[in-house]
Amino acid sequence: MTDKLPVMRIGVVGYGHLGQYLVERLQREGAQVGLTLVFVWNRNTDKLRESVAEELILHNLPDFTDRGADVIVEVCHPKIVKDFGVQFLSKAHFLVGSPSALSDPQLNQELRQAAEHHGGTLYVPSGALWGGQDILRLNDSGSLKALFIRMSKHPSCFRLTGDVLSDWTEDEGRRVLFSGSVAELCPVAPNNVNTMAAAAIAAGTLGFVGVQGEIVSDTALSDYHVVEVEVTGANGFTVHTVRRNPAKLGAVTGSATYNSFWSSLLVCKGHGGRVYLC
Repeated sequence: MTDKLPVMRIGVVGYGHLGQYLVERLQREGAQVGLTLVFVWNRNTDKLRESVAEELILHNLPDFTDRGADVIVEVCHPKIVKDFGVQFLSKAHFLVGSPSALSDPQLNQELRQAAEHHGGTLYVPSGALWGGQDILRLNDSGSLKALFIRMSKHPSCFRLTGDVLSDWTEDEGRRVLFSGSVAELCPVAPNNVNTMAAAAIAAGTLGFVGVQGEIVSDTALSDYHVVEVEVTGANGFTVHTVRRNPAKLGAVTGSATYNSFWSSLLVCKGHGGRVYLC
């Protein structure tokens, strides 16, 4: 007799490109890895009907408690994290796909307290962050001194507050849009800098204020995003990595990040009242 995998019940909040990818994989492969889809919510439910069974569609997000999810995955917008994150953690583990929301110190604290109080886990996926676990180890050992991340994308791939990029042209080349702390950057580009937010979680001693970030618009980047990470440690230690993440024009999220999210979901087995970078 073969042992059956314990089944984790998954709810997905958001049905953009990443949400669609996760829902499709859960329906196709979930049973093989011990995951089962119990609900999908999207602001526009009409978008769900062609590919999601009616019994899986959650029409009102506050009704998520009726579905008995073990893990709730948010892949839509930081506002959902703000409005529902504490509620999610009162009933389930929470995989937050918009960790830029955690740049709000009060919300960050409230979510951590909710995880501790209810014995749940706030999962933060590494996404496009290269070397997240190494940053975490340096941080935990007290050796992390500085962290800088630059994200460069085609201007069509940015979703910024305000009109910073309203005047871009196809032949303009490279333009630095913002350079400063990740705490300042997250409200400017909440949908584009989740990689930086994940880094700020890993680098807890520096935090959102101490980790520095830069976003760059570059019309030459029509096929991929570029993520550069520079880590400074003790005794003159430095490492600089450059990663290309394949992405179509207009895509907020690179394709490599999709697989990273799936890998993150596979480790959501409960780590007991804590924040967990996965």
